[in-house]
Amino acid sequence: MTARPLAFRLLVAAFGVLVHSASVLAQSPSQDEALAAFAVQLAEDVAADNVGGIAAGVMVDGDLVWAQAFGWADRDARAPMSTASISRTGSISKSVTAVLMMRLVDEGVIGLDEPVERYLPAFAGVVDLRVDALPVTFRYLASHTAGLIREPRWPDAVVGPIELWDKRILESLPLTAYDTLPGARYQYSNIGFGALGLALAKAAGRPFMEMVRTEIFKPLGMTGSEFVVAGAELEARLAAGYVIGQDGLIDGEQPAREHAGRGYKVPNGGVYSTVADLGRFMGAMSGVPGLRILSEESRREALSIQTPENLNRGYGLGFSVQIDEKGQKIASHGGSVAGYTAHMAFDPDARIGVVLLRNYGRGVTNLGTAAQGLVTQLRDGIR
Repeated sequence: MTARPLAFRLLVAAFGVLVHSASVLAQSPSQDEALAAFAVQLAEDVAADNVGGIAAGVMVDGDLVWAQAFGWADRDARAPMSTASISRTGSISKSVTAVLMMRLVDEGVIGLDEPVERYLPAFAGVVDLRVDALPVTFRYLASHTAGLIREPRWPDAVVGPIELWDKRILESLPLTAYDTLPGARYQYSNIGFGALGLALAKAAGRPFMEMVRTEIFKPLGMTGSEFVVAGAELEARLAAGYVIGQDGLIDGEQPAREHAGRGYKVPNGGVYSTVADLGRFMGAMSGVPGLRILSEESRREALSIQTPENLNRGYGLGFSVQIDEKGQKIASHGGSVAGYTAHMAFDPDARIGVVLLRNYGRGVTNLGTAAQGLVTQLRDGIR
């Protein structure tokens, strides 16, 4: 890899982010030009949405080399979004849970291909399992190949305080069903990742949220990441969330209520974080020496396609993975919960990543397209 331009390495720009149109992407600008165009477009998109804001960041070698925020963290108080603002990350939490799983594999607590039921006997309560089915393993749950339906057949599964999330999992398992054979195909399952988190806790004999803090957040210096945003300093940084109704009305009440808990959805949707923290997380998954929390074997396994449908595009262990015709890889994950959307994407070989955190739902910006497009531009401009 050639040396990165100084302006890129030190950039904490006066611009924001978003490569939005095909015409911008086709120009193959330099890194600085790409960031400037990304910023201009994102500022326009946030202004057009007129709801909340977006915090954005670029990671190189685990360091946040560029960050900018747009719009409002609290539209009613007219408090601007900040690059240090804390947002819910939704299903990016699945990536965190999968990394915890690989930590426990490295520590010899579990085996990746061990049956989950060995540690979580209640998993046997999932219904409609065919008699010729293979046991559901940790690998199957973390790769969405366990064959489970997306959600339990119980609306109240997603209701309740965060302190009782594990109880909600146990109550939900008998109301969860198989839709296909374990290992047969990719089938996204929120309850599958919820069960995975509880099985990890049972195997280790430690509370799940505590393990995430001590095994991931603390060693990576993710000081703005939590499951419960408490304390004056963190609470002051929390961006208010906004739901946009079909009638166009903007509602902040539902997102505010969900800070107290969303039933079982902790391992699959409970993480709050910042652009800088997720940059460090992506750095760890890119093998940055000072951020290594997994063995090299486990890191590579997590970023290897585990789903059977396509060799170049699929799901690893907690990460979506795509490989282009040149063999270049982008790992990513998005997230969406009431009032918040998020996306992170990174090239683990170039060690370049992009994070976008938005405190409202739908908007002009396609976060996944924007983040992955900018990773490609910056990577191609460096090599």
